[in-house]
Amino acid sequence: MLDSLTSALKSQIAAATEATSGLRVDDPVIDVPRDLAHADLACPVAFDLAKRIKTATGEKRAPRDLATAIVGWLQEPGRLPAGIARLDVAGAGYVNVFLDRAAILAALVAGSPMTTTDGAEKVIVEHTSVNPNKAAHIGHLRNSVLGDSIVRILRAAGHRVEIQNYIDNTGVQVADVVVGFLHLEPHTLDEIKAIPDPFDYYCWDLYSRVGVWYRDGNAEGRENPEKLALRAEAQHAIESASGPIAEMAEYVAMRNLEALLRTMYRLGITYDVMPRESEVLQSNFWSDAFEMMKAAGSIHYEADGKHAGCWVMRAEEADASTDDDDFAADKILVKSNGLVTYAGKDIAYHLWKLNRIDRDFSYRRFHEYPDGHVVWITTPDPSAGETDHARFGHGDRYINVIDVGQSYVQDFVKKGVMSVANDPKVAASTHLDYEKVGLTVAACDDLGLPLADDERKRTFIGMSGRKGRGVKADDLLDMLEQNALAEVRSRVEKMNYPEDEQAAIAHTIAIGAVRYFLLKFSRNAVIAFDLKEALSFQGEAGPYIQYSAVRLNSIFAKLRDAGVDLDDPLGRLGRDRVTELLAAEENADFWPVVYLCAQLPETLARTAAGLEPSIIARYAFQAAQLTNEFYHRHQVRNETDADRQALMIAIIGLVQRTLVDALATLGIDVPERM
Repeated sequence: MLDSLTSALKSQIAAATEATSGLRVDDPVIDVPRDLAHADLACPVAFDLAKRIKTATGEKRAPRDLATAIVGWLQEPGRLPAGIARLDVAGAGYVNVFLDRAAILAALVAGSPMTTTDGAEKVIVEHTSVNPNKAAHIGHLRNSVLGDSIVRILRAAGHRVEIQNYIDNTGVQVADVVVGFLHLEPHTLDEIKAIPDPFDYYCWDLYSRVGVWYRDGNAEGRENPEKLALRAEAQHAIESASGPIAEMAEYVAMRNLEALLRTMYRLGITYDVMPRESEVLQSNFWSDAFEMMKAAGSIHYEADGKHAGCWVMRAEEADASTDDDDFAADKILVKSNGLVTYAGKDIAYHLWKLNRIDRDFSYRRFHEYPDGHVVWITTPDPSAGETDHARFGHGDRYINVIDVGQSYVQDFVKKGVMSVANDPKVAASTHLDYEKVGLTVAACDDLGLPLADDERKRTFIGMSGRKGRGVKADDLLDMLEQNALAEVRSRVEKMNYPEDEQAAIAHTIAIGAVRYFLLKFSRNAVIAFDLKEALSFQGEAGPYIQYSAVRLNSIFAKLRDAGVDLDDPLGRLGRDRVTELLAAEENADFWPVVYLCAQLPETLARTAAGLEPSIIARYAFQAAQLTNEFYHRHQVRNETDADRQALMIAIIGLVQRTLVDALATLGIDVPERM
């Protein structure tokens, strides 16, 4: 609401500057004052206009006189946008704007404060993309929670979104687990199938042991070339997609993937389609991309030098700062042995995402969620493909959620895509990077992770999956749910909640705790996760905001039990009475609460534009703080003035819905009671 009103006001102010001075100030600045008692909006356009007049004509005009003329023009009948009550001139020349507060409140109460666009653009969000070789860990949670929240935010802002989870089922990590099953702890495929769940935990331990085995038992030693050759042998067999090693790798990867989906669903995270690297390799996507890049002149063959026999994409000179293989000035896309590199495969995959390759995968159902939503996966066998699914890919732009360590490669991939698909929509595609996440010392103690004496002096304890040092995502969620359940039981001892409801509440609190903690920091902030801080019912934490919304639910329940009429409180009061009540000195803190609720759509728009969930996370916390201050100052149930109570009921209902809507964009639910 406020964003559309502000947009209309800017247009009219621009017209007013031209009408009153002959010079037009397009897109004038409009601010929200710190003290809403002075105005709801303030515009310093007269100061800008005075400078322009002096530059153009040499004439010196007082900003206050210009502001007075602008206000006079705007207040002519039919010129002020709906929702604005009046204007005045303040100070040296500010145009102060006062909203029709009763009308704004009525509009907000009547409908959701969320706004949407026409949904014409399709955005493909790729996130999680965990190697399917072991259990997910806490670092994967930041990627998945961030990606899932971006999906929710974009959908709330009106975009069509497809969720992809790229499965690297042919990579070295899967090969390492297969090496473990073949050489370190020999198993037949049937024996692997007989391993009980949690299978991903079993693979976690095996993977870390293989890393030490490559180093002949010394975790800090050099890797044994003969043992590494077994990895290369396994990886080549996997990429060939035939034979017993490939069959073993397929089973290991897909069973780990099933475990991953269960873990992520605990957090409310789902996917639409999971393209697999094996099918990217076998689908001839790369051959199409290769020919397109050759035709565009963006890739060339090196006949001699250290990259002899390779196809490379020339980097920008500004990028030519290192000769490291991963950050080479000339990025190798095809090695001299004919193998396509990670960057080459990614370029082909992204061109498919953007409908620039006239091919498609075959798909089969992989998993069905409790609500009936199906996640599809690519299949190498067209005869096994199913067709009753949405049209995957064909996006206008993509967003890849990948850690900051992959920034160079992702930038290079985009350059490759842009070299053959250069248009503004493709240019808007982005790598959404984020920093690493570890644990505090206290969290390590809570989770039973041993630390050396020198590590206890640190504020951040890093994880390493290859070294077997880390916290499995499910273990973290289990601990959070246990702690949340203990808190719930301490609070509901006298309320006699059923056990299953207590468990459900604890789950909702735990998920809210971990999601909010991972999202309240900006993406470029390194996070040290702390269980106690995340689960706090005080301060900037998910449970605090959830409890703020639940408390408002309880107010309505008690009012209903007391026989208070909760239906259409504003209608019973009438517009004039609402205006009078909002203007009353004793109700001075009512409007700031309403005004903050009105800012949710604009906050959502900024969050979507910046792809920064911490913006709306901070907004939710601010709303919870203001709500609790309001709650403590005004005892709605004990209010003796029926009109004032009715207005408070309307405001509380609006705030409760705003909190629920804001939290929903972060993937956080609000239980009925806590």
